[in-house]
Amino acid sequence: MLRHLSIRDFVIVAALDLEFDNGFTVFSGETGAGKSILIDALALTLGTRADASVVRTGESRADITAEFDVPPHAAQWLDEQALANGDGEHTVMMRRVVDSGGRSRAFINGTPATLAQLRELGEMLVDIHGQHAHQLLMRPDAQRELFDTHAGLTDLAATVTSAWRDARDARLALQSAMSRDRELQLERERLAWQLAELDKLAPQPGEWEEVNAEHVRLSNSANLIEGVQGALAALSESDEAMLSQLNAIVSKLRSLAEVDAELNDALAALEPAAIQIQEAAYSLSHYAQRLDLDPQHLAQVERRLDALHSTARKFRLPAETLPEEHAARRQQLAALDAASDLDGLRAAGQKAQEAYLVQARQLSKARAKAAKALGAAVTQGMQELSMAGGSFEVALVALGSSSNGEPIGGAHGLEQVEFRVAGHAGVPLRPLAKIASGGELARISLALAVIASAASPTPTLIFDEVDTGIGGGVAEVVGRLLHQLGRARQVLCVTHLPQVAARGDHHFQVAKSGDGNGGTVSAVTPLDKGGRVEEVARMLGGLEITATTRRHAKEMLAA
Repeated sequence: MLRHLSIRDFVIVAALDLEFDNGFTVFSGETGAGKSILIDALALTLGTRADASVVRTGESRADITAEFDVPPHAAQWLDEQALANGDGEHTVMMRRVVDSGGRSRAFINGTPATLAQLRELGEMLVDIHGQHAHQLLMRPDAQRELFDTHAGLTDLAATVTSAWRDARDARLALQSAMSRDRELQLERERLAWQLAELDKLAPQPGEWEEVNAEHVRLSNSANLIEGVQGALAALSESDEAMLSQLNAIVSKLRSLAEVDAELNDALAALEPAAIQIQEAAYSLSHYAQRLDLDPQHLAQVERRLDALHSTARKFRLPAETLPEEHAARRQQLAALDAASDLDGLRAAGQKAQEAYLVQARQLSKARAKAAKALGAAVTQGMQELSMAGGSFEVALVALGSSSNGEPIGGAHGLEQVEFRVAGHAGVPLRPLAKIASGGELARISLALAVIASAASPTPTLIFDEVDTGIGGGVAEVVGRLLHQLGRARQVLCVTHLPQVAARGDHHFQVAKSGDGNGGTVSAVTPLDKGGRVEEVARMLGGLEITATTRRHAKEMLAA
């Protein structure tokens, strides 16, 4: 539930800190005082879109923070997102900052968060019923979404939508293949020819570099042999070989060092040199044994090099990429073979359609069961809301069937969800969208909201002027319904009706005044018993409050 709301420089609110409690809390005040602004500010912390217009005139930013108690499923989500409160408290702080340039930042427990995270968490904590909810109910998609949400079928409905898209994609793939059959065949022939050329060549990864290196070596075999033999002769094989001369010098110095030890430094430098020259001679000798003039091998390498180069030029590709292109064309041909397999595409389409129908029929069955329950509940609510004899029905209108008798489905199932209402006894049920009375529509919308909220696990429910268009005895019933709902949940309600305000467990008055600088600010005041009498009296009698209206207000509050 909502525990605390802090607002800074939001629209016409300069600074506001509100503490909330369990039960039914009402907000009242003159039109334009800023009652709904409080709901808008809270909605920002729950992830709604924002722009620079929410920043109070002359200020640099708006800053809103809301603190909630955390239900178990939200606590688990916070742990999974690494956003849990580190001090072990079962609370969460949600903050939104919007600067005068329209840029927005979001935080959960002091950690930067995305708007998607705010929205996902907010849906677990708060359910807001806006003042235009009854207008939204005129739309068929809004009726379907409300019904599926109330019935707990949103996940199954999403699965049906996903299966429908799979079936649609399979149909489109078959249609595309049938319309492009000739074009695909030509493309397949081109790829098959290219793949045959590359299969024959069989280029290997890294082969181009290896063949080039081998060609360079073989082309320079004579120079290599001549150079290596010359080096061997100079080092160890000629009469004046460097190694024999150096060995003689080392032997002479070794005997002289026995006479004068100062020669040992020179001897220590020359002995390793002799060893290194000997090792170099051994290495060159082994290399010379492997080196051979092989014109046939050279011709073979040149033919391979020419084949690789010619194929690369034919395909207009760098020669070193031939192995990758070979694999790519094999995959492309396999994909075209699959795309041109009309029988396979038909089978895949049929399989996808059958999978869709399994899910859609399951959804239809669940909807049929939930429709009866919701229809009965709303019908009962209508009796309490002064619509005696009226009835409500959730009609599931089939979308039709194909020539072979198979049901025609859509993205949202096999039927259209339609709310139908009879406002009085003896009146036939008609689609909700065709109801002429705005009052009837408002009452039905409110009944739906209360019933849907009672079935929801969301701990905080907010009703923003949903009682618009009703009054009198109906208003008393609305107040009683919301008060009853507040026994199990935290309920916040913005209202103009004294009958609803009198039912509140807690009452805040919203008023606006000048800020001393030519501007306007909104303030919120928690009302005590005397303050509630005055406010309910104002709601009953307007600007002039009389003893009669005060007495009536006391009676309403006492009741």
